[in-house]
Amino acid sequence: MLIQNQVGPIATTTSISAGLQSPARAGQLGDTIVSELHGRYYEATKQQSVFSGSIAGATTTVGLTATYVGLCLSNPVGSGKNIILNKAGYAFTVAFAAGSVIGLMTGYNSSTNVTHTTPVTPRSQLFGIGATGVGLLDTSATLPTAPTLNTIFGAGLTGAITTTPFGLGGVVDLEGSIILPPGAYVAFYTSTASGAAGANFSFSWEEVSAV
Repeated sequence: MLIQNQVGPIATTTSISAGLQSPARAGQLGDTIVSELHGRYYEATKQQSVFSGSIAGATTTVGLTATYVGLCLSNPVGSGKNIILNKAGYAFTVAFAAGSVIGLMTGYNSSTNVTHTTPVTPRSQLFGIGATGVGLLDTSATLPTAPTLNTIFGAGLTGAITTTPFGLGGVVDLEGSIILPPGAYVAFYTSTASGAAGANFSFSWEEVSAV
C-alpha cells in the first residue's frame, strides 16, 4: 500500500473542522511528521476531557487504611469513563513527626463507591467553558476496600524546613501509567501522618470512554 504525505505545513490559519479530510504531513526527507504541534495535552484539553484538582494545608492519615485524609481521586461505579492519570503534585511545608514514605496508593471495588466525606471540586482545564467530568476528589473519605501501595515518590523527614534534606516535592509525570476504571481510586500515601496542615497535593487527569 502506498501512503502519500504532503511535504510542509498545511496552508491554513484556522482549525480544520471535524469530519474533513486532511493530508498527513511529511518532512523534506520524506519522513512522516508526528511531533506535537501544540503542547502535549492541547488536543485532549481542547476536547474538554482533562481535569485537575488540588488542596493546600492538609494533614494526612497513615496510609493503607479505609479511613483516609489527604487527597483521593475516585471514579464512580457505572461512570462509563476511564480516568487516566497524567500528573501528581506534592509538597510539604511542615516537617513530619516521624520519617515517612511518600507515594500513591490505589484500590478498586466493582460495586461500592468511595464514601465522600469532604469533597473537593475538580476543574476542567479548559477554563470557563469546559465540561463537568466524572472524577471525584475528596480530602476526607472512607475507602470501600483496603488500598495497596502503588508508586513511591520519596521520603518526608523530621528536620525543620530550613534544613536539608527535609522532604521531596514537585510534579511527577505519570504519563498515563495509572488508569482508574469505574470503581477504582487513587490517593496520596504517607506511611506516617504528615506534619499538621503541611501537606499540599494535586492531580491532573484525562477522562476517556471505558468501552
